[in-house]
Amino acid sequence: MIEFRSVTKQFPDGTVAVREFSLVIPSRRITVLAGSSGSGKTTILRMINRMVDPSSGAIEIDGADISTLEPVRLRRGIGYVMQNSGLLPHRKVVDNIATVPLLRGEKRKDARARALDLMDTVGLDRALADRYPSQLSGGQQQRVGVARGLAVDPNILLMDEPFGAVDPLVRAELQQELLRLQHDLGKTVVFVTHDIDEAFLLGDQVVIFKPGGVVAQIGTPQQILAEPADEFVTRFVGADRGKRALHVRSEGGRDVVLDADGRPAGVLVGAAPTRDEAGAAAAAPGASAQGDRPR
Repeated sequence: MIEFRSVTKQFPDGTVAVREFSLVIPSRRITVLAGSSGSGKTTILRMINRMVDPSSGAIEIDGADISTLEPVRLRRGIGYVMQNSGLLPHRKVVDNIATVPLLRGEKRKDARARALDLMDTVGLDRALADRYPSQLSGGQQQRVGVARGLAVDPNILLMDEPFGAVDPLVRAELQQELLRLQHDLGKTVVFVTHDIDEAFLLGDQVVIFKPGGVVAQIGTPQQILAEPADEFVTRFVGADRGKRALHVRSEGGRDVVLDADGRPAGVLVGAAPTRDEAGAAAAAPGASAQGDRPR
């Protein structure tokens, strides 16, 4: 479990990126930090592995104040995946994945074997192991980045807009891959995005930020859609737009999800919903059009 207690971050130029932020991030769940640029979400993410230290307040991981922990050692025990993958261009795929285990003193043979296993885990062909990052597609590079983040089997995985630089189809594949991995591995994931649809698809807990590091609302996707805290949240999540007002109609033996204008938005997968379940589906965009996500 990760806990922020009254955390503020003010930079030397006087900019306050985060103000009196408190949050409990539960273990083995995905917590998504969502907001526009400059809302403080990436600063909060980087505080967890001490790439940024708070100006005041405390951050604890499993009850230990991280300000008492040596930063480099802390970082090597936490997975970190960033936008554009952040791979080392002069190292082969297998060596990129093995980077942190080698830094921690693991034997090269063992680190490479673990890297190959992780390629299987994230859906990468082992034939790519000896290629360089420039020889991979954007989606493949991001999968390598995820594999590298998992290389030391961390309890915590930090993901800073990891799918933001790939095309929509690849992004959708990577989102589903993350859900599959989370179902299989059960990590404590902190995920940063500016895309509310991505936040609602992936997040067990979603934190919405206003500019200046102010929390607008914390809750499950269903809670936030059903009861937006204020007008800012209503606009940010699109609760005032037609695509969120969904309903279900039976068509040819299938349950088709329609938007407020009657346009098809997707097909429900799984057992036919009851009237109450259909109403719940209309409040949950990730599940409404594609069925329940794996957990």
